[in-house]
Amino acid sequence: MDAATALSFPQAEQTKTHQPAPKNTVRDRTGLGDAIFFNLTRVAALFTLLLLAGIIVSLIISSWASIVQFGLSFLYTSEWDPPAQKFGALVPIYGTIVTSLIALMIAVPVSFGIAIFLTELSPLWLRRPLGVAIELLAAIPSIVYGMWGLLVFSPVFATYIQVPLGATLGKLPLIGALFAGPPIGIGLLCAGIILAIMIIPFIASVMRDVFEVTPALLKESVYGLGGTTWEVVWKVVLPYTKTGVIGGVMLGLGRALGETMAVTFVIGNTNFLNDISLFSPGNSITSALANEFAEADPGLHTSALIELGLVLFFITFLVLAASKLLLMKLQASEGKKS
Repeated sequence: MDAATALSFPQAEQTKTHQPAPKNTVRDRTGLGDAIFFNLTRVAALFTLLLLAGIIVSLIISSWASIVQFGLSFLYTSEWDPPAQKFGALVPIYGTIVTSLIALMIAVPVSFGIAIFLTELSPLWLRRPLGVAIELLAAIPSIVYGMWGLLVFSPVFATYIQVPLGATLGKLPLIGALFAGPPIGIGLLCAGIILAIMIIPFIASVMRDVFEVTPALLKESVYGLGGTTWEVVWKVVLPYTKTGVIGGVMLGLGRALGETMAVTFVIGNTNFLNDISLFSPGNSITSALANEFAEADPGLHTSALIELGLVLFFITFLVLAASKLLLMKLQASEGKKS
């Protein structure tokens, strides 16, 4: 190394050490992207809340004339007479609740059996075709269910189900009133069965998906201890997936409460509440809206129909709130056990 090079080397090292550090442009871009993404998601969430609030406010404003005119009597009055400008929502509310409960009573056990069979008992060659068939049932339009229920299922239901039920259960002293009356096919029970057929694919699909996430190690441990399939399901699968099961049931109940066309075809569409027979025709909130809204006179009739929609909104809200409270209690009990 010559003298010039030796003299210039420390200067070069000093110049190199005093150079400013380069800016971390990657980190800056990442922070800016996170901020933009955070604000976009927050705007989306706020938009959802504003949309929900807007729907509630618009329903209240549009139904205000009916709210002022009838007050709370709108909820427990059964008279629905548009020419006389007298409206009561008891019959539609009763029909909505009864048909949804019938649908749940039928759909939940059937869906549970389907999900257990697909996840625990079905052979591999049948599991995928059967699962696809159940998902295809969920894709059928509701109006197709309604037409099939009116033209095909209703006559069969009247002859082979209503008549035997009336001859057997209809003779019992306490529950006989539920199965009394002429076998006309259409009515509350028929509408509930059609709704059950419609919501079975939704509940069964959710239950199957949540049952499949149960760790195989837990199930194999119970099997290894000599447990049966039912013990595995009851003591391992259900406790592990009860939150998802309740969510699937609530999804099916929400679908049943809001179903329109299928119920309109088979419920009978009458605003009379003479007895509690499930064979008698009735009405639901959605079928009343579908049948009358297009031809309703502006004023009190339209306001009463919009108030029916507001009532359905609050029924759905109460159902979802009850499910959330149930889930919170289940989580609290699990926390105490742990």
